Amino acid sequence: MTAPHPRLRRAIAIPLGMAMASALAFLPQATAAAADRPAADALTAAADATSLSYVVNVRPGHAPSAHVKKAIAEAGGTIVTSYDRIGVIVVHSANPGFAEAVRTVRGVHSAGATRTAPLPSAATTDMGTPKVLSAREAADAAQAAEAADGQDPLQPLQWDLPAIKADRAHEKSLGSSEVTVAVIDTGVDDTHPDLAPNFDRAASVNCVSGKPDTTDGAWRPGAGESPHGTHVAGEIAAAKNGVGMTGVAPGVKVAGIKVSNPDGFFYTEAVVCGFVWAAEHGVDVTNNSYYTDPWYFNCTDDPDQKALVEAVTRAAKYAERKGAVNVAAAGNENHDLAADEIADPSSPNDSTPGERVVDPSQCYDIPTQLPGVVTVAATGAKGLKSSFSNYGRGVVDIAAPGGDSTAYQTPAPPATSGLILGTLPGGRWGYMAGTSMASPHVAGVAALIRSTHPHASPALVKSLLYAQADATPCTDPYDIDGDGKVDAVCEGPKNRNGFYGRGTADALDAVTR
Repeated sequence: MTAPHPRLRRAIAIPLGMAMASALAFLPQATAAAADRPAADALTAAADATSLSYVVNVRPGHAPSAHVKKAIAEAGGTIVTSYDRIGVIVVHSANPGFAEAVRTVRGVHSAGATRTAPLPSAATTDMGTPKVLSAREAADAAQAAEAADGQDPLQPLQWDLPAIKADRAHEKSLGSSEVTVAVIDTGVDDTHPDLAPNFDRAASVNCVSGKPDTTDGAWRPGAGESPHGTHVAGEIAAAKNGVGMTGVAPGVKVAGIKVSNPDGFFYTEAVVCGFVWAAEHGVDVTNNSYYTDPWYFNCTDDPDQKALVEAVTRAAKYAERKGAVNVAAAGNENHDLAADEIADPSSPNDSTPGERVVDPSQCYDIPTQLPGVVTVAATGAKGLKSSFSNYGRGVVDIAAPGGDSTAYQTPAPPATSGLILGTLPGGRWGYMAGTSMASPHVAGVAALIRSTHPHASPALVKSLLYAQADATPCTDPYDIDGDGKVDAVCEGPKNRNGFYGRGTADALDAVTR
């Protein structure tokens, strides 16, 4: 198997490391091949090749003052859009001193470049080409799995549903069609037969440029783009319709908010747009299975990175104030996010990465480490922390199935793969693994809680999510590959530890309590 892309939290390559997004077919499991990627980002096709994108953070609740607008223009900037409710302005400029110049302007709280590669992006990223089931293979797999009455054909292959009692929850409730989960990701193929019945077009958008594009279908992944968002959407809300698989909350709505450009980068301006769109379009839960490029960790002692943290924090908090529960993946590098130091050799990932050691107390993986965001670690088919999953006491809030190498955690029959089944563009299905897959399980459970308690605030939904989780004690010693060496150290009691947080998400309690 191959490893996941680290930015996508992300579909993962198991046992060969944690680097690249991959989707694997049912039978046989095969290594994902490299995908050809478009070289140019449509968002900036007309931009000067030396331009960068910036966020300028000002006082929320007001349009940019004439003074600030003038200063931006004098520094060589062009305003792309302004999110006045949160005080975030998106600017393009070819002036390398732009951010430094506007930081001194009265009324500017912070400003920073959202990327290190010029517009349009010069970098390309292999997001993995999934080997997917043909129609015949899907039919054969369904026949071999022998779905029980009331099950969708491929549901017997979904060991992850009973792992969180979602199969039992569905006997009580499938969730409410009044609840919408937004997949902030690489785009969602709403034409998929398992997604079309539950798709919320009104809450879907393309935010890649940092400004909403409401063109019909703009939320879909383009040709050759990553299937990641479509896979995530199916895990959350694939309909119980006699076709394919079943989502954790198959009765709720799912929306696609596309924030990943054709090269696979999730830049701050797009992420800000995504949260603001969700906030203003009635979204109940957002799923965030990515980190905001180009910095794996954004350090607040760096003025550029500080501005990115501030912008995304404002946007995520705005979504929560408007009623959304924000759920995010913890990451796939087996990092202890509560350690004193963490090595980050991959930043900035859109130009030339450098070696650096960061202090987690002031350097953040965003959005997953932002205040109020539910941080999700991954478990495998045996209920243990996935070999790749990040962890950390006080950082991880909850755990859910994200898959693992079948060699490490083998599912019980009739399931055949230790990875997670999901929908793929073009009406297909396939496997992925990563904390990218764990997060949508929790997003689905949060949607079931909101369905049961339609007037619950985000704070109450999160409280119920944590209170209902099944306490999961530390795995000690944790030697996932059985080579006699400890692979990670868990700290804390069974209801608040570094591997599983408050425990494993419980879908049955979500619909009965």
